[in-house]
Amino acid sequence: MLKNKLNDFKIILASGSPRRQQFFKDLDLDFEIRIKEIEEIYPDTLKASEITDYLADLKAKAFDNDLEENAILITSDTIVWHNNKALGKPKNYDDAFKILQSLSNATHDVITSVCFKTTKKTTVFNETTKVTFNALSDEAIAYYLENYKPYDKAGAYGIQEWIGFVGVSKIEGSYANVMGLPVDKVYAFLNNFEN
Repeated sequence: MLKNKLNDFKIILASGSPRRQQFFKDLDLDFEIRIKEIEEIYPDTLKASEITDYLADLKAKAFDNDLEENAILITSDTIVWHNNKALGKPKNYDDAFKILQSLSNATHDVITSVCFKTTKKTTVFNETTKVTFNALSDEAIAYYLENYKPYDKAGAYGIQEWIGFVGVSKIEGSYANVMGLPVDKVYAFLNNFEN
């Protein structure tokens, strides 16, 4: 369906995230993966979705001179926003432990921005999902970190893993967004795509 609509375009996913790559496979799209290492540094005046919008756009800018006429480049960035602070990927075990302790028995926002770039235009949108955790014991946090090692995940957890099953009591918004991509919005955007 969508694949036929985008027949004339080359879809490029600029993400090393296995979850995002799987989403694109599950959408039954032909796409290629191109990754450029960039330093994910943003001005400290930015808040919440301003951060992810900025970083998704920054990742796309790295491809400024490398896009074919018919290419649609897709970049993305996800943060956990909690207590007026951005929680990215944990630096190590202790950092991950502290992050999960801070999320315990509280509600946080998971914000993902997606950037679509062609040679003619750039479009960025974002999605926010509210996630509420039950109280997490130190034992539960330690068990999760030792067995799942979520160091590549914003906020030090994957909702699709053990911690999501036992720890999350409520979710408001897109579940897929918490995994790193608001798939329904990406699908809708590509479905109505005009260059």
